[in-house]
Amino acid sequence: MAAVGSAVGLGNIWKFPYITGENGGGAFVLVYLACIAVIGLPIMVAEVMLGRRGGKSPIGTMAMVAGSEGRSRGWAGVGIMATLTAFIILSFYSVIAGWTMPYILAAVGGEFSGIAAEESGALFGGLLASPGQLLLWHSVFMGLTVLVSAGGVRHGLERAVTKLMPALFVLLLILVGYAMTTGHFGEAIGFLFRPDFSALTAEAVLVALGHAFFTLSLASGAMMAYGAYLKKDVSIARTSVVVAFMDTGVALLAGLAIFPIVFANGLEPGAGPGLIFVTLPVAFGQMPGSSFFATLFFVLLLFAAWSSSISMLESLVSYLNEKGVSRVKAAVGGGLVAWLVGITTVLSLNEWAGFTPLGMFERFEGKTLFDLYDYLTANIMMPLGALLTALFVGWKMKPAHSAAELGSWHRVWYPVVRYLSPIALLIVFYFNLK
Repeated sequence: MAAVGSAVGLGNIWKFPYITGENGGGAFVLVYLACIAVIGLPIMVAEVMLGRRGGKSPIGTMAMVAGSEGRSRGWAGVGIMATLTAFIILSFYSVIAGWTMPYILAAVGGEFSGIAAEESGALFGGLLASPGQLLLWHSVFMGLTVLVSAGGVRHGLERAVTKLMPALFVLLLILVGYAMTTGHFGEAIGFLFRPDFSALTAEAVLVALGHAFFTLSLASGAMMAYGAYLKKDVSIARTSVVVAFMDTGVALLAGLAIFPIVFANGLEPGAGPGLIFVTLPVAFGQMPGSSFFATLFFVLLLFAAWSSSISMLESLVSYLNEKGVSRVKAAVGGGLVAWLVGITTVLSLNEWAGFTPLGMFERFEGKTLFDLYDYLTANIMMPLGALLTALFVGWKMKPAHSAAELGSWHRVWYPVVRYLSPIALLIVFYFNLK
């Protein structure tokens, strides 16, 4: 359940709907599901397996396992890149997660009652235009992340997540039930599940792949770090399948809850990162008990983001801990640096909105610092980290050793991670860099 808490977060409920809207709907969803099955799940199994075999931080695990296999300890670079990826994501993820807190206060105050789409858009626009507000909530959220990380992730987080993750799932079902009353549910189903391949681009395929990694917390050290805590009698493959299934289910439910409201209110499906912060208040405002349900939803969304952010910081904290730095100092130091980097994301949403440092290149035209962080991690660092992981477990690690960890599942997993996953990753990279 801690792994589910790491995987289920803003990627499912905040990011999946708007990138689906930006990339044409059904065809994108189909590619995303294929990426989960062919690449995401096998890589998750590989990372958890490596984590349990190494029993250390991602960097320590890759160095130790590579050494035990008679391979170069340079493979620790995979762990280093995963830790850096998680750190960059945490810096901007904290800013986005911070948006949930003023929305909790607005929900408690009944501000969503009867709200129209235009008013909801203005409310969100006002938040983004205020660097002071964004910095405040970014600071509070990072403080919460550091607080739990400093005390360890096993006590408290596991207990809480077993109750709050199912509660989030149930609340999403309630929202889907409301969405079915809007008169646009069929349109939303068609948009999500009727593929139009003419709307699919090579970049959209890479976005789907990057999001599969982002939402499953892959190639960022989280699954390796949590794998180190996994007991020997627990099935790695079965656990990974459950995590991937629940994570994908939440993303699809979020789409079914949000797109009927988008179409019913004449909003744009590809409206960008603010999509759920504009559409869901409109839905809550029309529901009986709007303040209660809105407050509960944004509190649960905050917790989902919180459990994910803890896993992002854990890669760095566990490594520093191994090097003799106390957990408290590692968490505070790592959190402070991520907070400082996050300030650039805060400013890129308002004061620096016109600053596009790589705008001279067509591929990066119009991309702010926040856009670049997102692109670099999801589209380059995560797929590359996954490719290196697949090559290591498929070609450098003795099959008997991975079989000892996976049991009967090894026969299905091994040819996929050895051949299919690397080939799929290389094809996607080729078309993206062409």
